[in-house]
Amino acid sequence: MNDGRGVLLVGHGSHLNPDSSAPTLQHAGHLRALDRFQEVHTGFWKEEPSLSRALESFDVANVTVVPVFMSNGYFVQEVIPREMRLSGRVSCVDGKSVRYTPAIGDHPSLARVVVERAREAGATPEDALAVLGHGTPRNPESERNIYRQSDYVRDLGIFREVTTVFIDQEPDMRNVFDMVEARRVVMVPLFIADGWHVGETIPEDMALDANAERPDGRALLYARAVGTHPSVADVITELVEEAASW
Repeated sequence: MNDGRGVLLVGHGSHLNPDSSAPTLQHAGHLRALDRFQEVHTGFWKEEPSLSRALESFDVANVTVVPVFMSNGYFVQEVIPREMRLSGRVSCVDGKSVRYTPAIGDHPSLARVVVERAREAGATPEDALAVLGHGTPRNPESERNIYRQSDYVRDLGIFREVTTVFIDQEPDMRNVFDMVEARRVVMVPLFIADGWHVGETIPEDMALDANAERPDGRALLYARAVGTHPSVADVITELVEEAASW
């Protein structure tokens, strides 16, 4: 074991949808290309390598674990620490010093990625931006980072209006036009992957098709998932560097 630095990106993964882990693997590849860290590996809850054995891949003595999740909810607070035997922000596991950062969705710099996704979808400063999260009434932590990212984007002062909507809780995404005054709304999914929700259920529920304009002359633009953007690797790098000072 040597004194170099390693980074472990941890994701949920899926036995049913191989695309679920694709963004985490993609970001790991970007980090390796930067050549700033001696080792970069991945671990998953529902795929291999499993969370419980992910640290075994490292030869370095210092590893920073970054959850590739949007919220600091159940998986980030309970599942990952339990499976990886983490006791706090800094733990000693099998002789390794392991730092555990918040989820990527907690970091202020992710707001820049939200803005980029909105611009890619055609957004202008006169449009309203709606940050879309999954949400759940079962865990209040699920919504906090969604509201936080909306605040970060709003503070940038780029768009006329910024609001927050959800799939599974209020405020409901279907009511987004009642929440803003702008003629056009660009909806940005604060999701890790372009999966079932982003690719199917949201477009269906929002009646998205080739013509985004509504009968009342207002229009909805729909962006790709934030978590698939290559710049997420920069957010991860910032989390790792901040954790180095703990």
